[in-house]
Amino acid sequence: MSKTASLVMKIIGASLAFAAVVCLIIGGWHDLQVGFCGAKKRLSKKFGSEYDDYADEELYE
Repeated sequence: MSKTASLVMKIIGASLAFAAVVCLIIGGWHDLQVGFCGAKKRLSKKFGSEYDDYADEELYE
C-alpha cells in the first residue's frame, strides 16, 4: 500500500475513533449526570449536619 493511502486510512481511523468517543460521551451524559447527583446526595447525607432534617421554620411560628 502506498504512503498516501496509508495516511488516509490512519486519518479515517482516527476520525472514526474520535466520533465513537464523542457519541459515547453524548449517549452516556444522562447516566453521568444521574450518577453525579446521586453521589452528591449520598455525600450530603453522610457529611451533613444532624439537625438538617428538622424544619426550623415550623418550630418558631
